[in-house]
Amino acid sequence: MADKKKPLIVIAGPTAAGKTKASVELAKEIGGEIISADSMQVYRMLDIGSAKIRPEEMQGVPHHLIDVLDPKEEFNVTVFQQMAREAMDGIYSRGHVPILVGGTGFYIQAVTRDIDFTENGDDRTYRHELEREAEELGAEALHEKLKAIDPESADKIPVNNVKRTIRALEYYNETGKKISEHNAEEKAKESPYDLRYYVLTMDRERLYDRIERRVDLMMEAGLLEEVKRLKEYGCTPEMTSMQGLGYKQILMHLNGEITLEEAIKRTKIETRHFAKRQLTWFRGTEGTIFVDSEKEDLINVYKTGNI
Repeated sequence: MADKKKPLIVIAGPTAAGKTKASVELAKEIGGEIISADSMQVYRMLDIGSAKIRPEEMQGVPHHLIDVLDPKEEFNVTVFQQMAREAMDGIYSRGHVPILVGGTGFYIQAVTRDIDFTENGDDRTYRHELEREAEELGAEALHEKLKAIDPESADKIPVNNVKRTIRALEYYNETGKKISEHNAEEKAKESPYDLRYYVLTMDRERLYDRIERRVDLMMEAGLLEEVKRLKEYGCTPEMTSMQGLGYKQILMHLNGEITLEEAIKRTKIETRHFAKRQLTWFRGTEGTIFVDSEKEDLINVYKTGNI
C-alpha cells in the first residue's frame, strides 16, 4: 500500500462555466479542500475582476492560494507548482482530498503531470536582452524570431503575449530544445496521482452570454474603482497582476489609451477568445471528463465513477 497513488481531483473549464459552485459542493460531499489554479485570484486586492470567491461562498470549505501575494509580486507556473505542492501536503496530512480548481490549463498540468522545471536557468541576461528587443522592435518581431526556431509554439502563443514568447526563446537558448517538444514530453507523462479530471462546459452561445453578463456585473460591482485603487497603489501595465482580463483593459482606459466603452468591449471579446482557447487546451488533455454544468450534476458524475 506504500506506493498507492494519492487522490487528486481537478475541476477545470472555461471562464463562467460554474467551477466555483460545483467545487464547493463536491468538497463538502467528499471532505475536500480547494486549491485555486488561477493566476489572478492569488493576488490580494484583485477581487472583482478575478471573480474571486467570497468568504460566505466557501461554506466552510478551506481554500488555498487565494489572497496570498501582493499585486506587485511576480507569479508564474513554477511558483504556482511549488505553492500547490505545499498546500497538497497539508491537505493529505489532514486526511482530506485536494481539489484543484481553475481555468489555467498549464498550471493544472504542472501539478497533475509533475512537470520538471529544474532546467530553467538562473541567468537572466538573455531574458533582459529579449525584453529590450521587444521594447525597441515590438512584439511581432520577437514572435517572428520564435516562429523561425519553433513554429509549433509560435502558432499557440499569441503575438502580443511577449512574456510567453520570451520564455519559449529563453528555453531554446538554455537547452537547445524547442519548448513545444518539452511540453509534449511532460504532457505525455503518467500522472503520479489517482486523478479525476473534470472539465465543466456548456453550450457555446450560452457560455458567451454568461461571459458578457459577467463583465457587465463586474462593472456594476466596481471594477473601474478597483483598478483605480490598484493604479494608485503603484501597479503598472507590465506587472503580472495587471495582465489579467479586465484589469489590462481598464488600466489602458485609466492611462488614456482607450475609452471606457472600448475597454469593456475589449474585455468581453478577449474573454470569449480566452474561453475558446481554454476549451481547446482541455480537449487536448488526456483523461478529461467533460461535464455539461447546466445538464449534469458533478457529484453524481463523481459518484458513478465515470472515469
